[in-house]
Amino acid sequence: MQRTFKGWHLTVLCLLLFICLAGCKQETPQAAMPSAYTVTDAQGTQVHMPAKPQRILTMSMSTDEVMLGLVEPERMAAVNAMLDDPASSNVVELGKKVETKIRYPSVEEIASLQPDLVIIPDWGDLSRVEALRDLGIPVVVCKGPRSLQEVKETVTLLAQAAGEPQRGELLLQKMDEKLAEITTKVQEIPKSERRSVVLISLMKGYGGAGCCFDEACQLAGVINGRAAAGIRNGEEMSKEKLVEINPDILFLPTYNNHGKFDINRFRNEYLHDQSLQNMKAIQQNNLLEPDEGYLYNCSQDFVFAVQEIAYRVYGDKFKLEPQQHLSALEN
Repeated sequence: MQRTFKGWHLTVLCLLLFICLAGCKQETPQAAMPSAYTVTDAQGTQVHMPAKPQRILTMSMSTDEVMLGLVEPERMAAVNAMLDDPASSNVVELGKKVETKIRYPSVEEIASLQPDLVIIPDWGDLSRVEALRDLGIPVVVCKGPRSLQEVKETVTLLAQAAGEPQRGELLLQKMDEKLAEITTKVQEIPKSERRSVVLISLMKGYGGAGCCFDEACQLAGVINGRAAAGIRNGEEMSKEKLVEINPDILFLPTYNNHGKFDINRFRNEYLHDQSLQNMKAIQQNNLLEPDEGYLYNCSQDFVFAVQEIAYRVYGDKFKLEPQQHLSALEN
């Protein structure tokens, strides 16, 4: 009787163990399954993400810079070809870590990279959006930021798209902290000592009121000559108007496309123009070359555009080293 009981008891234990193991086998794949989520992009489209993307592709330098503050370089399928050019980029070393570089890829070229998320700014070629979605590739359209607020909205959207909302919040916090530090110093500059600047850009309509450069000037305590003269972003400034503005300082372009573009020829159209020689900036040789990796930045590193402008105009009080980058990945 005792042996029968022991045998029955052992059978029950074995049966319970089998059930537990079977249950574990069923639970393991479920636990390992990635969590799906949905993102609403700048056009109001709901984009389904089956899991955190591991091969991300974005269609601009600024969105690359945002993503490289949110995810590891290994999660980027490719980045813009200019990202490793120190004349144009503030994330050169990060750019080098992503082997594949792109410029203006076609739908076929994008598909060949097998991305699991594509980010396209709304100023880009939006004809690719539906074509890529038809191929089953998640595409998120974001704003091409024209203000600090829109930069922050883009950071938040891209963080959500990447499945990293907490990292997005950390990045916004770091932006606010940096801007607060700059603002404290700017407030110490008397109004009477504020100086005016005109940006000479290869994009001849860039730099007026209503763009990131204009807001960066305001935050840096600098008078943007184009905006003060009533020129809106997108409107070209004539040389006659430049003479009328008569800024204290000219910001000159340095972009050279990895040495393929003759930037000096473009600059000389202004510097050697006899009609401009009586301007204060030229007479006093206040011809400055700000770091364009910061100056045209519409990522979280917009805060360094503010600091770079203040540094060039007001000096070492705002000293800024090259290749600064805000990241949520730093320890």
